[in-house]
Amino acid sequence: MNILLVAGGKKQTWPSLKKYDKYIGIDRGSFYLLEEDLPLDFAIGDFDSLSSEERERVRQNAKNFFQAPAEKDDTDTQLALLMAIEHFPNAKIDIIGATGGRIDHFLANLWIVLEKRFQPFAHNISLLDKQNVIRFFLPGKYSVRKEKGMKYLAYCCLTPIDNLSLMESKYLLENVKVEHPTSFASNEFITDEASFIFETGIIAVIQSKD
Repeated sequence: MNILLVAGGKKQTWPSLKKYDKYIGIDRGSFYLLEEDLPLDFAIGDFDSLSSEERERVRQNAKNFFQAPAEKDDTDTQLALLMAIEHFPNAKIDIIGATGGRIDHFLANLWIVLEKRFQPFAHNISLLDKQNVIRFFLPGKYSVRKEKGMKYLAYCCLTPIDNLSLMESKYLLENVKVEHPTSFASNEFITDEASFIFETGIIAVIQSKD
C-alpha cells in the first residue's frame, strides 16, 4: 500500500504525484488536496492555518476528520504519521509539503525518524519535493537506484555512524566512523545504482537537483 501525507508547505514545492491508495491531509495540506481534486481519506491537525470557511469545507469533505488542540506535544505531521502507521503499519509513506518554509518545521520532519516510535518504520518513510527525494535507512547494506531527473546523491548521517562504506558512486568511503551528524553531500551516481553499508545509526539518503 502507498500513502501520501500532504503537509502545509507551498504547493509550488510539490513533485509530480503518482496515484496513491490513501491520501492524508495535514492541516492546510487537507485543503490543498481538495483544491487539487484529490481524495481526502483523512484530515488531521489543529487547522489553525485555515479560515473557518476552509476548515468547514475540509470537515465536510474528509472521510475521516480529526481536529487536535492548538497546544499539544506533537506537531501536526507527527500526529498524521502516527495515525498512518497505526492504520497501515506496512505501507510506504510519502510526505510532501514538509521540506519548504520554516526551518524548524523542516528539521522536525527530517528528524522524525529518530523518535523511537517511528524508527522501526523509517525504511518506509520518504520526504519528497520537486528538487529532493529523501529516504531513510537503518543499519545494513543497500543499493539505491537513481531517481529520474535527479543529479546529486548525498548521505546525510543523522546520528553517529560506524563503519560507513560508499560504493559504486563518484566519491567513495571505506569503513569510516562518523562521530557527529554529517552530510556527505554532492556525490553522484556513475551508473543507475549506488550502494552503501553501515553498522549503527540512521542515514538519510538524499537525491537532488538544482
